[in-house]
Amino acid sequence: MTQPAHWFALIAVLGTAVVYGTDVFGAIVQRPALARIDDHALLAVMGNIHRYGDRRMPVPGGFGMVAAAISVAFAAASGRWVQAGAAGVALGLLLIWLALYLRVAKPINRQLIAGADHPELPTDARALQRNWDKVITTRATLQGLAVTALCLTLLI
Repeated sequence: MTQPAHWFALIAVLGTAVVYGTDVFGAIVQRPALARIDDHALLAVMGNIHRYGDRRMPVPGGFGMVAAAISVAFAAASGRWVQAGAAGVALGLLLIWLALYLRVAKPINRQLIAGADHPELPTDARALQRNWDKVITTRATLQGLAVTALCLTLLI
C-alpha cells in the first residue's frame, strides 16, 4: 500500500465514512425518533442540527471527495485501471450524493434553520422533515456504496 492512490483512497474512506455514518444514523435512529416528538421540538432540534451540520460536515465530506478524485488520478497515471475504476465509481457516487443533498436536503435544512431562528413564523416542520426523510435512505446508500468502492480501491 505504498502507492499514492492507496493513500488518497484511505483518506477518502475516512472522510466519506463520517458522512456515511451520519446519514445512516439519520435514516435508522433520527427519523423514527423525530416521529415521536411534537412539531415545536422537531423544528428546534432539526433546525439546530442542520445549522451545525451544514457548517461542519462539508469538511470531512469535501476531504472524502477530493481524496477520491486524487486517488483516481494517481491510479490512472500509474496505469492501474481497475483501481482507478473503483475510485472513479466512488467519486461518481459521491457526486450523485452531493447533487441530491444540494437539490433536496440543503434547501430543507435552510428552512428548518430559519424556523428554529424564528419560531413565531409559520413553518410546517413536519412536512419539511418528511421531505428530508424521503432522501436520507438514498443518501446513506450512496455513501455506503462509495465507502465500499473506496475499500475495493485499497484492496486492488
